[in-house]
Amino acid sequence: MNLIGTKWKPLILFHLLEGSLRSGILQKQIQGISNKMFTQTVRDLEKDGLISRKVYPVVPPKVEYKLTTRGKSLEAILRSLDQWGLDDSQK
Repeated sequence: MNLIGTKWKPLILFHLLEGSLRSGILQKQIQGISNKMFTQTVRDLEKDGLISRKVYPVVPPKVEYKLTTRGKSLEAILRSLDQWGLDDSQK
């Protein structure tokens, strides 16, 4: 729970289940997250080995995030949480 037990970490990980995403696109998919919180959260996830960050040497800067093998191992948990949320919201 220390690795994914915050408000934003599971959301970022869930959005990366479908594949790598550019930083700006990923951030836009997460409603309500500030730039500062997004940066801090992806840094924490990268430090914990759940996502990887690739910087392309282009102008403007291009950064992509994707799940690592360790991050992909959380897929069943993340999908279960998503399904629980959908089921619970229909009650």
